[in-house]
Amino acid sequence: MKIGIIICERYKTCAGGKCFRAIQNREGAFEIYSKKEPLEIVGYTSCGGCPGGNIEYGPEEMVKNGVEVIHLATGFVVGYPPCPYISYFKKFMEEKYKIKVVVGTHPIPQKYFITHTKLETWQTNEWQEFIKPTLGNEELRKKYD
Repeated sequence: MKIGIIICERYKTCAGGKCFRAIQNREGAFEIYSKKEPLEIVGYTSCGGCPGGNIEYGPEEMVKNGVEVIHLATGFVVGYPPCPYISYFKKFMEEKYKIKVVVGTHPIPQKYFITHTKLETWQTNEWQEFIKPTLGNEELRKKYD
């Protein structure tokens, strides 16, 4: 399976360690893939900053390079504030590029889970769906703090 990852521009200096660990361990949003199934990262870029200027071009290059699914990094849901464009990004890429888009990469770190719970950030049904692939349990979240 060839995967592309798009990260939030706020985290453009991120080295990707948590995402790559989650891929290796099939944790968070990568839990959907069998450990027997080889995963290959063939694209890694940022959204380009609000309102996502690179969302129009990054996925196009990824698809040309064989990407079969694009993951929007966990930073889109745990940032302060979470990305207000995430729903649009997902819909746009799925429609324009006819590719599956998964919200999330590595499990949500526990420290972010605690803060967003107190802030009641993820109370809507839409946000509950967005965090579901990366929610995990407390033990797993603590491993990603």
